[in-house]
Amino acid sequence: MAQAGKGRLNFRCPQCFMRDIDMDMFYDKDKKEYYCIRCQYHGDEKDVLEKNEQIRLKYRAMYHRFKDFEDFSDDLS
Repeated sequence: MAQAGKGRLNFRCPQCFMRDIDMDMFYDKDKKEYYCIRCQYHGDEKDVLEKNEQIRLKYRAMYHRFKDFEDFSDDLS
């Protein structure tokens, strides 16, 4: 098996990131895709970026302090 190499940027694996595991993905130059050695996820750069952006919605209010719990849905925009 060929030695795994890093791509241009370090991307997080979307499946591992969804489970709060911070796992970097490796890049396969022949197939031009990223893959995870922990969960066997693979995909191209566009697919990885889209799925990571969906997962980041989970953390959108991480640094927001809620003071009034009556209606806080307006504060997230």
